[in-house]
Amino acid sequence: MERVPVLKIGDILLVSIQVDMEDQTALQLQEDLAERIVATGCHGVIIDITALDIVDSFIGRMLSTIASISKVLDAETVVVGMRPAVAITLVELGLSLNGIRTALNVERGIELIAAARAEDDDLDIDPTDAEPATSP
Repeated sequence: MERVPVLKIGDILLVSIQVDMEDQTALQLQEDLAERIVATGCHGVIIDITALDIVDSFIGRMLSTIASISKVLDAETVVVGMRPAVAITLVELGLSLNGIRTALNVERGIELIAAARAEDDDLDIDPTDAEPATSP
């Protein structure tokens, strides 16, 4: 069984799928990725599917599951490099990939993750920064 490499680039894990995704390979990727998110503390996952000619319903569900697992582990997932034929197939299969952001390429995926992190940082309120309430 082939394993899909998971590379760490800064605060992001990059998964470039270059092999035919058989069911066992996909399940192993889910496990490997979850372990790497925890081990590295990364806050972003980019899955590059440029090399995939076909995405079936199992792979579509696997991508959704990876995004859900990543979200629970505080990491945003972006799928990049989707070919038009793959997008059409996913829509025809009724797979909307809920919870997964998409981008045309890795560079745009990195920008999306950076923007999502900036939003999250803006929403984090430090109680020591709060000003005391004033009475009228």
